[in-house]
Amino acid sequence: MKNIVFMGTPSFAVPILKDLFNSDEYNVMAVVTQPDRPFGRKRMLKASPVKELAKDLDIPVLQPEKISGSKEMTEIIDMKPDFIITAAFGQFLPTKLLDSAKFAAVNVHGSLLPKYRGGAPVQYSIMNGDKQTGVSIMYMVKKMDAGDVLSQSAINIESDDDTASIFEKLSKLGSQLLLKTLPKVIDGSVKPLTQDESKVVFSPTIKRSEEKLDFSQSAFLIDCKVRALRPDPSAYTILNGKRTKVWVTKPLEQKTDLNPGEVVTKNKKHLLIACGNGTVISILELQPAGKPKQNISSYINGAGQNIKEKEQVITNE
Repeated sequence: MKNIVFMGTPSFAVPILKDLFNSDEYNVMAVVTQPDRPFGRKRMLKASPVKELAKDLDIPVLQPEKISGSKEMTEIIDMKPDFIITAAFGQFLPTKLLDSAKFAAVNVHGSLLPKYRGGAPVQYSIMNGDKQTGVSIMYMVKKMDAGDVLSQSAINIESDDDTASIFEKLSKLGSQLLLKTLPKVIDGSVKPLTQDESKVVFSPTIKRSEEKLDFSQSAFLIDCKVRALRPDPSAYTILNGKRTKVWVTKPLEQKTDLNPGEVVTKNKKHLLIACGNGTVISILELQPAGKPKQNISSYINGAGQNIKEKEQVITNE
């Protein structure tokens, strides 16, 4: 049985830790995750999903604010693990720590590297309208997501997928792929593939300024962005004079001569808005500031009663 130190933080890492724990081949000696963070209006401290699982499984938990140079780093090195496995841990690991693993330090990354190195690979794959994404099992190196790739597996991005659903699919896929890959690292049969630096695409953390929808874009790209930012941080626009989160949309086949942001159709069940290149999008679910999430019929029968066709209802302020 090989000893593992597992490092991860969000829900994406949970199935991977669970499957390693349940495997007869591996012993999870310790879990390293981000410190508890304030959450909600009352700013109560909340543990990461990985910490919650580790507590349920009775695995020791380490939570350094910064792993480099910490006493927790020394503890891990003293454990002499066979593998260090990371999955969306959220911190760089120093070379001394990476080198402490007998076989390797291995990362489960949510993209088909070298595309989308960085902290938001799933969000960018959906936002850019990609048809496929996937997971990569890779050696960890000091440079972000730049290690040799040991194995990859792809899935299709469906038109109704959002970041939550893709994360769920990729975490299960990544767990299965990791369990198939680790034995090949142990027996030396794995064939690492160096990443082509000329094909590197980065996916930095989403900025607050990127959460606003741009209706001069096509309906397809607006819908992609809504799904990419769902459930968190979510996309928004200024609709009917109010900041409004947009939760569910559908790009339509029809065309319009109206300007982006003008109302193409409004009736009891539909609110169709003109977008860039003469395209049209249907807003299906939204949330005005200070109000609960609601379907479009409820909105039209309430705050949206005064909206008129051909009126400019999407504005920049």
